[in-house]
Parts: sequence; C-alpha cells; structure tokens
Amino acid sequence: MKTFVTVACMLTALLTACASGDKKAEQLLETARFEEKQNNKEHALKLYAEIVSNYPGTPAAGQAAARLNELKR
Repeated sequence: MKTFVTVACMLTALLTACASGDKKAEQLLETARFEEKQNNKEHALKLYAEIVSNYPGTPAAGQAAARLNELKR
C-alpha cells in the first residue's frame, strides 16, 4: 500500500508539472504572437525558440516551431 501511495503522489506531481508547463508555454506563445504583430520579429523569434527548447512535446512547441520556420524563410 505504501508503494502505491508513493507512486500515486509521484504521478500527481508529474501531471501537475506538465499542466503548468503547458500553461507557461501557451502564455509565451501568446506573447510571441503579440510581439510578431507589433513588428518585433527579433523578440518573437527568441520567444518561439524558447518555447521549442523548454517545452518540447507541448502543442505550443509545435506551433512555435512552425512559426520559427516561417519567419526564418
């Protein structure tokens, strides 16, 4: 029973961390889009790269990678 509780606690902590990571990535993505709309391409590129680097596997990272490719053309 003790092992089950330990594993359950670890999974809960992991899921919470992932959820907060997704939220942070989404916030950065919104900021990057805003910077892009404000014609601040350099800062937008940095933010998109940060999302891809720090939040791999998130939906925001996929969108950020696509924008990076578009902006670097």
